[in-house]
Amino acid sequence: MIEQSIKNRILQLKKEKDVVILAHYYVDGAVQEIADYVGDSYYLAEQATKVAQENILFCGVIFMGESAKILNPQKKVYMADDSADCPMAHMADIGKIRTIRDEYNDVAVVCYVNSTAEIKAESDVCVTSSNAVQIVRALPNKYIYFIPDYNLAHYISNQVPEKKFIFNDGFCHVHKSIHSNDIKTAAKVHPEALVLAHPECTEDVLELADYIGSTSQIIEFVTKSKNNTFIICTEMGIFFELMQKNPTKKFYSVGHRQFCPNMKKVTLEKVLDKLKNLDRDIDINESLRARAMKPLKRMLEIAGE
Repeated sequence: MIEQSIKNRILQLKKEKDVVILAHYYVDGAVQEIADYVGDSYYLAEQATKVAQENILFCGVIFMGESAKILNPQKKVYMADDSADCPMAHMADIGKIRTIRDEYNDVAVVCYVNSTAEIKAESDVCVTSSNAVQIVRALPNKYIYFIPDYNLAHYISNQVPEKKFIFNDGFCHVHKSIHSNDIKTAAKVHPEALVLAHPECTEDVLELADYIGSTSQIIEFVTKSKNNTFIICTEMGIFFELMQKNPTKKFYSVGHRQFCPNMKKVTLEKVLDKLKNLDRDIDINESLRARAMKPLKRMLEIAGE
């Protein structure tokens, strides 16, 4: 009853204050339920360029709100929780990026969208897990310096063997903590299940997967599949949308580690508090924003081709 009261108040305030709510699949299901748009990082970045509202409230982690602000400097962008950050977003070194550029004449710095504005500003193009293979394949460069995630880079390098990859040592702690032994154990308990994995997982995990894809691609695969049982190797927030679209199918995790504490900082109460007091909007200086805009814009252009 209290939760429904909070939801009703959120719906009222977002209309009164001209706010659109964007939420990532990894936040709590109750938050996804009140959002105007729910999706993966690519979908949300794209949607941020299309919304009519003057104010964007992001239910996710900081780099997502930064991307929305970079693409929409005229709008106010707020985070439901200002402390919800992604450790991997900081796992690239600007000095090393510049050193790589000096060492390789024909290199493209390809930046996973899960990164800070400062790192994006040093890059040639951004990618998400759903469009990375398409974009890397389309680049004219021979060498690819992929930042910050090693595991995603390794997966893409196997899909695009004609490119020479330079790897960075960043990682997502949630996906890295999913272990192949846990999957084998789950598969013994549920032998009828298909194993679906996010490409941020380690190579030994991906080798056990029946399907590898981004959050949105996993949801699409499940929805189209004739199979009824799935072992899911990504953050557990995805289970809400999976069950919404596939109420008769069964989903299993591979352990308690499939949990992002930063994404779970976003609660209904915090969404309501932010709507009551729209303060501390994301502020990126114009020079940095303009530089970070180029790789994001290039991503949207190439992915839309």
